[in-house]
Amino acid sequence: MTEKVKISIDLMSGENSPNKTIEGIDLFLRRNKNNDYFFYLFGDKNIVETKINMLKNFKDKYKLIDTKIIVSDDLPALSAIKKGKNSSMWKSIESQILSDSDVSLSAGNTGVLLVMSKMILKTLKDVDKPALAGLWPNKKNMNVVLDLGANIECNEKNLIDFSEMGSALFQSLYPNEKPKVALLNIGSEEIKGTELLKNTFAKLKILDSLGDFEFSGYIEGNQITNGKSNVIVTDGFTGNVALKTAEGTANFLTENLKKSLSSNLFAKFSTLFSFFALKKFKEKLDPRKYNGAIFLGLNGPVVKSHGSTDALGFSYSIEVCYKIAKGNMMKKIKDNLNHIKKINDEKREY
Repeated sequence: MTEKVKISIDLMSGENSPNKTIEGIDLFLRRNKNNDYFFYLFGDKNIVETKINMLKNFKDKYKLIDTKIIVSDDLPALSAIKKGKNSSMWKSIESQILSDSDVSLSAGNTGVLLVMSKMILKTLKDVDKPALAGLWPNKKNMNVVLDLGANIECNEKNLIDFSEMGSALFQSLYPNEKPKVALLNIGSEEIKGTELLKNTFAKLKILDSLGDFEFSGYIEGNQITNGKSNVIVTDGFTGNVALKTAEGTANFLTENLKKSLSSNLFAKFSTLFSFFALKKFKEKLDPRKYNGAIFLGLNGPVVKSHGSTDALGFSYSIEVCYKIAKGNMMKKIKDNLNHIKKINDEKREY
């Protein structure tokens, strides 16, 4: 019998929870009928039990752990930790230790979730800084982009760690594709960029030979979606700015296209002839389908759903949890990081 993937979910954090989190789980269950997963659900039993019992898909697929404390999105990280050690967020992370859960998911405050995750799970040996990785569509399939804001400043070691961890994440999500790493820079030529990027570039060329990933060199912001690379590495400041810019541009395009197509009778009529093409365009840019940022570099995976997403978006973050656990991401990360250690040890011998 195949071992089931065990996913721990904080039902209470984020906007419109627990309604959206419970409905999101139900949507995931409807899409995935293979029955090789099990949920540990953390929330106020008085609030969530009736809602869950109304949904027949949940039967025999979960265990509800009663947690009365909810971490507010408005609380600073330190205040939230003092008040929230018995919260649904804390307990969902802690279940990786106490209940042997494979992955934890929350739609709560990103900063609080990261601090709690580091406190409970601890950082992997030889990793200085965990990274926040996200999914970003490209012409061929999908990119993994990191860091998206966990670390404002990074050194060479951090960027190299991100490359190996991002490659492991990509391979767990897309086992039939080769990770292709690129460094985000202001130009594609080797002479461009900071000394930090140039030194990282040289080391990634060496690591390319170990087979964890193909190193594609530098990539500019306007090339992220061309599909030639699929693991984009940068510091958290640059990555967060790039992500927010892309999200804003996507919203701008869809909103203005919608306005243009409803501006007059002729435009409305012409929409009928391009309905399916427009629907496909809208789905491609729908951020809910790429919901789920992943904390990498801890002794267990934690996924952060966007706090304001709806049930559909939350269901896709569960999909991410399922895939990275099923794809054995943690083992891949440890194997990749060991390759860095091997290279460094060989250098010391010489």
